[in-house]
Amino acid sequence: MEENGSTEHCSPSVQVNLPKRSVITRPGFGNSGQRISLLANYFKVSVENPDTTFYKYSVVITSEDNTTADTNVLGREAITELLQTYTSDLAEKRFAYDGEASVYTVGPLPQNSFEFVVVLEESIPKRRNPSEDGIDNEPYKRSKSSLQSKTFKVEISYVAKVPLNSISESEKNQDALRVLDIVLRQEADKRGMFLEIGEGLMGVRAFDSNFCLTLGGLCLNMDVSANVIFEPGPMVDFLLANQKVNEPRDIDWGKAKKMLKNMRIMARHSRVEFEVIGLSEKPCNQQLFSPGDDEESVEITVYDYFVKRRNIELVYSSNMPCLDVGKPMRPNYLPIELCLVSVQRYTKALSRTQRSSLVEKTRQKPPHIIQAMNRHYGEDPNHVDCGISIEKNLARIEGRILDTPKLKVGNNEDCIPKNGRWNFNNKKLLKPSQINLWAIVNFCERSDCSQIARELIKSGREKGINIERPHQIFEEDPRCRRATSPVKRVEMMFTQIIDELPNRPDFLLCVLPEKECDIYGPWKKKCLCGLGIVTQSISPTKIDDQYLTNVLLKINSKLGGINSLLEIEHSRQIPLVSDKPTMILGMDILHSGSNIPSIAAVVGSRSWPMISRYRAAVRSQSSKVEMIESLFKPLANGEDGGIMRELLLDFYETGNERKPTQIIVFRGGVSESQFSQVLNIELDQIIKAYKHLGRSHEIPKFTVIVAGKNHHTKLFQDSDAENIPCGTVVDTNIVHPTNYDFYMCSQADTMGNSEHVHYHVLLDEIGFSPNDLQNLVHSLCYVNQRSTTCTTIVAPVFYARLAAEQMSELTSFEEYSSETSSGEKSVNVPELPRLHKDVAGSMFFC
Repeated sequence: MEENGSTEHCSPSVQVNLPKRSVITRPGFGNSGQRISLLANYFKVSVENPDTTFYKYSVVITSEDNTTADTNVLGREAITELLQTYTSDLAEKRFAYDGEASVYTVGPLPQNSFEFVVVLEESIPKRRNPSEDGIDNEPYKRSKSSLQSKTFKVEISYVAKVPLNSISESEKNQDALRVLDIVLRQEADKRGMFLEIGEGLMGVRAFDSNFCLTLGGLCLNMDVSANVIFEPGPMVDFLLANQKVNEPRDIDWGKAKKMLKNMRIMARHSRVEFEVIGLSEKPCNQQLFSPGDDEESVEITVYDYFVKRRNIELVYSSNMPCLDVGKPMRPNYLPIELCLVSVQRYTKALSRTQRSSLVEKTRQKPPHIIQAMNRHYGEDPNHVDCGISIEKNLARIEGRILDTPKLKVGNNEDCIPKNGRWNFNNKKLLKPSQINLWAIVNFCERSDCSQIARELIKSGREKGINIERPHQIFEEDPRCRRATSPVKRVEMMFTQIIDELPNRPDFLLCVLPEKECDIYGPWKKKCLCGLGIVTQSISPTKIDDQYLTNVLLKINSKLGGINSLLEIEHSRQIPLVSDKPTMILGMDILHSGSNIPSIAAVVGSRSWPMISRYRAAVRSQSSKVEMIESLFKPLANGEDGGIMRELLLDFYETGNERKPTQIIVFRGGVSESQFSQVLNIELDQIIKAYKHLGRSHEIPKFTVIVAGKNHHTKLFQDSDAENIPCGTVVDTNIVHPTNYDFYMCSQADTMGNSEHVHYHVLLDEIGFSPNDLQNLVHSLCYVNQRSTTCTTIVAPVFYARLAAEQMSELTSFEEYSSETSSGEKSVNVPELPRLHKDVAGSMFFC
């Protein structure tokens, strides 16, 4: 950034002494908007005996050979058996067991340490011992499991006291709340409802409950939630369902390899669990391996080994690849029909079909959720021991409905959204683009691209976008579709495009056979990174005006047009934002699975005083790291290669060469335990990047807000079965007792319970009043340029997530996950492909 025609740089070696920041307390409450009576899924908790003291004891369980037992497998069973066997020794005390290494009691046990012996019966499969050379000499016989008695030693030792009245002390209340949660789960209803969601996955719907301290006192928060698991059963059944094919010969093994990586499976013949690292290069009846440890061992195919040496019948997997459940340098092959999918959570992204199915089957109207919650609790003897009681009715609270932001569209017309939605019927876009040279590229043999072109041109002209006829429609050769890889298909198509188009096109419309198509990533990468051409992909099943309008909104945004603006943005009347150069950031991180690099994305507003247009900067980073690592990145040459430099320069260049004197940061995807890191790691990096760019030592004022969707609060109308209205905000009763937070529902949901976002204000140097800040957050849900609905979460965070997801499509990180010789997993973090300079400043993520 330049001042008076010069640019100065601060050396990255210069240390900026920055104070340690802490989360601010609530400055007050909002009062704007129409008041509304609500119900929340919180139940008031009364402490009848505040002097109750919990006693914490450590638990160590060891087997007969003095090895520590796996408490995840038999911990609860051992504690239950101990309580039944040694009731009198323990003075008939009830235990609250945390499932790991601690138990809690109300009041002390008779003595500080105990040592007990318990006998458990466990189901163990009968297995033969292999011969010393690793090859079984006797025929394999499938056997049933048998019950075997095993003796365990349980040692219990006193650790500490946890007074219940410490809940009122902010520094100590987490210990007491944790004990109450452990007590709660002893008798909680753990029965889940299984839901079929398709493609080999299942949903498990259950209750999530926890005690929490709120502004209104101690409460129990209870929510109906759904987790996704792999459907257990034969592996081949999973693959058929996952790929939606009927015969094993139709399985795409490239897709299967990606899906199965890191999945846990159980060998049907041995009942041993393994983790999949890949597939064999050859089919089962051709894949050779040496079954012995000596060098002279004769190689044999996997098929012959199991059929001839192990006497295991293989019916259908001889021509299929085997699962590799070994190490990278020591493969261990299993035929697919001997593999069972274990029960485990599914942690990868759901497909659109799966996501739609899960949402449809877990959505419930508010009355159904309320009935389920009120049915959940009976009298819990553990609660009685603790001296606490839980009300049976949902908490009644007061909310406020904020005024709906007005929008400005073409011809200076006002547009007033209703229920979070608006349309462009008989309206024009505020700043439409001109599209002269463009083309349609068709990868879908069933699409009528001539009709698509006609309808798009017609709809565009109605919205104010002047679209010429496409210069050409490029049809893919059907032989390429069947015979070559996605990357090669894209390369062959671009050879044709470059040869036949007279000049660089304004944009390319790409028609795909389905939304999740393997062409999408290579196509986007070639356009955005290789050639710098704006592109829009579609896979239409029904072409109507609403569909075409949404496509045109995305195209116009990517080409630099403006679809609509907030009325207060258009008239420069946003409190504290329109007065001084203010930059708005949205930050989020996309995690794609274990041992796969994460993708961090930050979007920054541009063209101040506007707050509706954004530029994105995206980087890869270490897997599962929650803090963004590349906000400030000093290079060996003294330059900064980080995210913030790119966005700050763009703000300066598009905002009449004004530096931001105020920066509002919206951070998505972090938990309360990470708030301090956001303030003292990420914010420090932003400040360092800012100071590195110019000679001024004036640091901008910051307002930092965390936007969280991962919470268990549900809100309902008190006297109406319908969902709460758009713009409902709650900043009393159920919020944090001291921190500055509020809940906001910006988007209507006609199918189920409305989704609302929990906003935590960590820092506010700019000095917004609660009313101004809540109205700004609400307004930022209406700057969405890619459709005619407001966003659930503020648009900057929504855009950051879109940018991360878009860039994740351009690179496959599978090959970067590796394993060391010691078996420890390591990940090399490759850089993402950089966007071409001609599209880097565009809203390519729309």
